[in-house]
Amino acid sequence: MGRRQDLINTALRLFYEHGIHAVGINQVLEEAGVAKQTLYNHFESKDSLVEAVVEQRDSLFFDWLEQRMSSRPAGKEALLEMFDAVNDWINNRVPTLNRFYGCFFINTCAEYSDPEHPVHKRCAAHKARIFRLFKHHAESLSNSEMDAEELANALFLLKEGAIVKAHVEGDLEAAVKARVIAERMM
Repeated sequence: MGRRQDLINTALRLFYEHGIHAVGINQVLEEAGVAKQTLYNHFESKDSLVEAVVEQRDSLFFDWLEQRMSSRPAGKEALLEMFDAVNDWINNRVPTLNRFYGCFFINTCAEYSDPEHPVHKRCAAHKARIFRLFKHHAESLSNSEMDAEELANALFLLKEGAIVKAHVEGDLEAAVKARVIAERMM
């Protein structure tokens, strides 16, 4: 693992735990054990580091969720597995995603609220990617494209709501509750 990756991994952990604007570059450098010049050899600004961090989190999260869902038969079982996976994440049983501090992408969009900002766009792209994964599985349960889209939207909203409820209210059973609703819907 090179210095660039060290910076990304350290920044991801710190940004996720404390917030992007609350963490200064010097803290990232100190914890990563690299010099400021090394940072600027790899990234032109803090925002370019943030973009790389968002890409890293997108890869980590998507690959983990897709793997969990593909461990079950496509369709209903895979979609229900998604809620089990989210439950594990909320309850800190997924070391690769670090301790649960809510949704990194929602948190990041709160700090980069302009929808035209590249960081915000990358977060939106992550959400769209997750939605497409859900829609892929919903298509096997639906008679039409519109039905698949509607089911995927409902499940996506349930997942997002469970994450927010867990983070904001501390409801560690939010994903379990969302799963029960999803199972009734399907």
